[in-house]
Amino acid sequence: MKLIEDGLQSLNPLKIDIVDEGHLHVGHAGAKSGGHFKLYIVSEHFKGQSMVNRHKLIYQNLDELMKTEVHALSIKAVSPEEL
Repeated sequence: MKLIEDGLQSLNPLKIDIVDEGHLHVGHAGAKSGGHFKLYIVSEHFKGQSMVNRHKLIYQNLDELMKTEVHALSIKAVSPEEL
């Protein structure tokens, strides 16, 4: 989870919560190739961005982790105005 948080620092998150949901996927084929996580992130970078573009920003920042450490990522990304 620290790797994910570190990977998202360029978005200057005002709040970031990461929950490891790997225990919910025991036995799932993808569980062997990376973890399952739920991400909640608040950032000014998301202001005026569509949900798709917000997710793209996150995936760009986590590029290498998505290939190794992260198998699945559930994302809730909001701007401070949306709180």
